Amino acid sequence: MSRAHPSPPHPTTPSSRSAPRAGLALEVTGGELAICRLAPGRVPRWAFRGDFIAITRTPDELSVVCDAKSVPKRIRAEHGWRAIRVVGPLDLSLIGVLASIAVPLAEAGIGLFSISTYDTDYVLVRAAALDQAVAALTAAGHRFDVPPE
Repeated sequence: MSRAHPSPPHPTTPSSRSAPRAGLALEVTGGELAICRLAPGRVPRWAFRGDFIAITRTPDELSVVCDAKSVPKRIRAEHGWRAIRVVGPLDLSLIGVLASIAVPLAEAGIGLFSISTYDTDYVLVRAAALDQAVAALTAAGHRFDVPPE
């Protein structure tokens, strides 16, 4: 006796877990961010200033994304980043959210740094490329919402 196994969906068949085809609601958040690389260890107090903080600790490094104005000059950091937020919350089972943003940016020659939280995703782009990124994402069908004051 053999069991019939359903064949997996065709790669082009939309799934109910896929990112919305009509585009995502996006918003540009806050001011300039810095991406910092520190030796593994404690998170420094200066990293907690500002509204946006992302911390990743591995055995090899401590990465901190935070308000650029908070970063001391002696710290190894890349300044000049801006965040684009996917308006959420998003279901954790959604497929293709980041790809729907990364592909248009890559096609426009714009690099990104991505950060995911429980509720949503953020894509950081260089501040100098922000207008170009917004244009590329809008052309790809995404819409930009104005955040509340």
